[in-house]
Amino acid sequence: MQNVSSHKHFILTGFQELGELRPVLFVPFFLMFIVALLANSLLVYVVISQRSLHQPMSILIAGMACVELCLPVFFVPNMLLSFLFDWKGISLIGCLVQMHFIHFFGAFQTTFLVWMALDRYFAICTPLCYHELMSLQRFLKFIIPLAVRNMLLITLFVSLAGKLSFCRNVMSHCFCEHMALVELACGNTKINSLAGLMAIFFIPVFDFFVITASYVVIFSSVLRSSSSGVKALHTCITHIIVLTFSLTLALIAFLSYRVKSGLPEAIRVFFSTMYLLFPSCFNPIIYGIRTTEIRQHMQKTLTHWRHLFQVVH
Repeated sequence: MQNVSSHKHFILTGFQELGELRPVLFVPFFLMFIVALLANSLLVYVVISQRSLHQPMSILIAGMACVELCLPVFFVPNMLLSFLFDWKGISLIGCLVQMHFIHFFGAFQTTFLVWMALDRYFAICTPLCYHELMSLQRFLKFIIPLAVRNMLLITLFVSLAGKLSFCRNVMSHCFCEHMALVELACGNTKINSLAGLMAIFFIPVFDFFVITASYVVIFSSVLRSSSSGVKALHTCITHIIVLTFSLTLALIAFLSYRVKSGLPEAIRVFFSTMYLLFPSCFNPIIYGIRTTEIRQHMQKTLTHWRHLFQVVH
C-alpha cells in the first residue's frame, strides 16, 4: 500500500445510469429538502416558543427535529448542484468531513428514540417518580454515555477511512458514505469493515434492543392496568411508527451494500439516500399530527403567520 499513488479527489456518480433524465431528480429531492427544512424548523420553533411544551418529551421531539434539520444540509445541496450543473467532484478532506457529519447526525436519529422510549417507560411504569427521573441532572446519565459513544465510534471509522490509499476515485453515490468510500481503497480493508460493523452494532442495533425492551415492559404494564392503557398506547405508537420506518430504510440501505446481488446501482443509491432524507421529511409530520399539544400549537402558529401575511399584503 505504501507504493500506491492514492487519489485525493473523488467523483460522485450517483444516478449516472439515468443519463439525460438525471437533472429531473432535482425537483423531487429539492421538494423533500424544503419540506424537511420547513417542517423541522416549525416544530423546533413551536416547542421553543410555547412554554406549555417545555416538557421532557416535547424537548426530545424538538431535539430530534434539530438533528433532522441539520442532517440533510450536509449532503442534499451538493446533490442538487450535481443534478443541475453536473458538479460531481469532492476532495478527500471534504469527503471525510461530509461523511463524519452525515453519520454523526444519522446516529442520533436512533439515539433520540432511545431517550424517548426511556421517557415513556418512566411516565407509564414509574409515574410517581417521572419528574424526578426526567430532571436534567438525573437524565444526563442517559444522555452523556450515548452521545460519547456516537462521537467515538463515528470518529473511529471515519479516521480509519482517511488513512486508506485509494486506487480508484469514482464513487457510485451522491454523497460520501463510509462503505462507498472504503470500496475504492487498495489492499486489505477488513479493519474498516469491522469498524463500520462495530458502529452499526453498538449504535442502531444496540438502540433497537433497548427501545424494544422498553416497549415490551411498557406494554406489559399497560395490559396489567386498564386505566391509562389507551393514552399510553397512543403516546407510544408514534415512536414505534418512526422507529419502524427509520430502521426499515436503514436495513435496506445496509444490505444493499453488503449483500452482493444483481441490484442496480441506481436502486442502491436511492435507498442509501432515502434512509437519511425520508425520516427528515416524515418524522416532523408524524409528530406534528399525532402529538395533540404540538399539533394544536403548530396550527395556531400557522394561522397567526397567515394573518400577518394577509395584513402585510
